[in-house]
Amino acid sequence: MSSDSYNHLFTGNQAQVMLLLEHLKKLDIIPVTRNESESGRLAGFAPPVFNQIQVFVNNDELAQSKAVLENLITELDNQGIEEES
Repeated sequence: MSSDSYNHLFTGNQAQVMLLLEHLKKLDIIPVTRNESESGRLAGFAPPVFNQIQVFVNNDELAQSKAVLENLITELDNQGIEEES
């Protein structure tokens, strides 16, 4: 992955990342994920931050991906408000 062609979009736990990936794939956006916890575990090292997965998207898809992320956050926030009512 060349850092010149990809930008960091989000870092979160596995459930959050899987939900985001599902929404991005509906728009044919295929992000790259980086899970240092899993890589460290496989190599026999302790991860610097446990269970945090980074999501990167192509520069050409960054604006559209940010919109998807913002809509997803708003949708989840609204669901939380409805559950409290």
